[in-house]
Amino acid sequence: MCDILDAVIKCKAAVAWAPRKPLVIEEIEVAPPQANEVRIKIVATSVCRSDLYCLLENLADICYPVVFGHEAAGIVESVGPGVTEFQPGDKVIPIFLSQCRECRFCKSPKTNHCENTSALLIREGMPGPPSRLSCKGKKLMLFGGTSTFSEYTVVNQIAVAKIDPAAPLDKVCLLGCGICTGYGAAVNVANVEPDSTCAVFGLGAVGLAAVMGCKAAGAKRIFAVDINPDKFEKAKVFGATDFVNPNDHSKPISQVLAEMTGGGVDYSLECVGNVEIMRSALESCVVGWGVSVIVGWTELKDLATRPVQLMVGRTWKGCLFGGFKSKDGVTQMVKAYLDKKVMVDEFITHNMTLDQINDAIELMKGGKCIRTVLSVSPK
Repeated sequence: MCDILDAVIKCKAAVAWAPRKPLVIEEIEVAPPQANEVRIKIVATSVCRSDLYCLLENLADICYPVVFGHEAAGIVESVGPGVTEFQPGDKVIPIFLSQCRECRFCKSPKTNHCENTSALLIREGMPGPPSRLSCKGKKLMLFGGTSTFSEYTVVNQIAVAKIDPAAPLDKVCLLGCGICTGYGAAVNVANVEPDSTCAVFGLGAVGLAAVMGCKAAGAKRIFAVDINPDKFEKAKVFGATDFVNPNDHSKPISQVLAEMTGGGVDYSLECVGNVEIMRSALESCVVGWGVSVIVGWTELKDLATRPVQLMVGRTWKGCLFGGFKSKDGVTQMVKAYLDKKVMVDEFITHNMTLDQINDAIELMKGGKCIRTVLSVSPK
């Protein structure tokens, strides 16, 4: 239970005190929302690979302590001055990618970026968004401007999407990142066409969502590429038609796909976050018109290919959050889920509580789950 005292809420959160260390369930203080902010009771959150990447791999100059988590859903508890779009009781999904609707990016149909998006992680000497979370006298850094591994959090209103009151929060929380990222990469960024051939590299939640997007766009053949064959049955549920394990072949995977398709696929989507696989995905595309989209997140290595790979007519693109204008896109995807036009429940392989978050992290590290949903606060 959470105690409210002078508008400061005391509640539980999973705090990362240092990199590569287990998260610690602590009692934290959540100050009231200030101008243009929304305080949200998080009902459900899930563990995304980006949380693990930042906790375990991307360690340079990151400020700690921090509360991770960015794929969640909850209920508005209170709002600060200037907030007119939300009121207490609204069901919402916080989003790491803002949509202020006022900057040049938000006003352009060419991108889903927003000038006012918070950095995913705050580095030393870098100004970060104001945090209303603290523990043991120390300010807790916000992750992606959301920090959802907490019973309560405070988010700027430009990074919150209001959703249909009928939406089950313990399901649609997944639309805060992974599903929109993969699905949108196929339908919004690659612009997959009917009767085309596609290859999706990596069959985590983002990759499976990309498979689902390719199917929704009308692709006739969808190659699911992963070194874990146990994932192929799951990929079939989302629409994959062919399955390729690179470990089963002595040739480069690009050559294997070229032989299977008469020259290469029309579209490829890299959903791992590995620069070598990004290059393989590009080279798996047919010359002349092939489009390859980088979806997996990494900042650790440079990306390279030979110029001729692009000079022959391939296009190499990247995307963030599947190209969706975030607030609009999340609301749209929740409606699509309620209308049974996209799958969400099928991504959930485990259900746990916030207290079990380190167990959930171990499941993901070991590749033993697609998505684990954590119950945070009672509905």
